[in-house]
Amino acid sequence: MHARQWIVVFVLLALQLFVGGLSSAMAGPATESIRGTVDEVLRILNDKELKAPAKHEDRRQRLEKVVAARFDYSEMSRRSLGAQWNQLSDKEKQEFVDLFRTLLTNTYADRVETYSGEGVQYLNERTEKEYAEVRTKVLSGKTEIPMDYRLLNKSNDWHVYDVVVDGVSLVNNYRGQFTKILHTSSYSDLVDQLRKKSDKIKAP
Repeated sequence: MHARQWIVVFVLLALQLFVGGLSSAMAGPATESIRGTVDEVLRILNDKELKAPAKHEDRRQRLEKVVAARFDYSEMSRRSLGAQWNQLSDKEKQEFVDLFRTLLTNTYADRVETYSGEGVQYLNERTEKEYAEVRTKVLSGKTEIPMDYRLLNKSNDWHVYDVVVDGVSLVNNYRGQFTKILHTSSYSDLVDQLRKKSDKIKAP
């Protein structure tokens, strides 16, 4: 699966509409953390003032800030890069996180504007110590797609570090791509490719 196809994950996180699923009484703290993110994103999307063309950039920045507060890009980067992560300096780690985040956010940003009203049902939540998994089902027309959010509790709050779509992990998908590049080339080449992809997405 191509990396760009995974952006539906972020769009759906940011734009979920609740159509049944867990009641508030049954929903655990991990589920409620995602619900809070969703409510804030929907508030931004429905803000009439922010829909004005002159507010486009402001609106995008607000959406990115809300999503970034729920997604742990550093943890996603570490897990996606694998063993190579431990060989990086602190400066290199921060550079990689910034590039990875830019790649994801620049790709999903435009998709948010074309949201077509997919719905999501929350099925259940499993928690084990500082880890949690929120199982959901995406409803799009007659299609139902299993989508599970994996979260890690840091500083007494839940943060998404992976999303599993129809049995396929976002983190594992990227790790496979990154590992292939590292085996055939070098870390520097991987960074260059990430930078070029991000620049290409940002270009008009």
